[in-house]
Amino acid sequence: QVQLEESGGGLVQNGGSLRLSCAASGRTVSSYSMGWFRQAPGKEREFVAAISRSGGTPYYADSVKGRFTISRDNAKNTVYLQMNSLKPEDTAVYYCAASQRIKLTSLPSEYRYWGQGTQVTVSS
Repeated sequence: QVQLEESGGGLVQNGGSLRLSCAASGRTVSSYSMGWFRQAPGKEREFVAAISRSGGTPYYADSVKGRFTISRDNAKNTVYLQMNSLKPEDTAVYYCAASQRIKLTSLPSEYRYWGQGTQVTVSS
């Protein structure tokens, strides 16, 4: 079992940047594929990005491709989401999640462990 805790959210202006962190405790994060999801008020949870256990072959939603970068530091048991060129439509609670699947997936149901989320608000 792994516990996940997100940090780094906040209020940023349109076009700004933020870096989210997801710190893992318990089992080492290198045992899992990791993903970031987001949920805006009144909307379903949406896939943002995923990264394999080794850190290779990241996978992004089309809406964030070219603006967001997912990375991981297994030595620090931490996963990151660098968000650049932020837009008001990126406003949401961002969650990190851990999956035991080897193949990267965008399906929330394939992720077993979830953090509590961190709020990101982009002002226009």
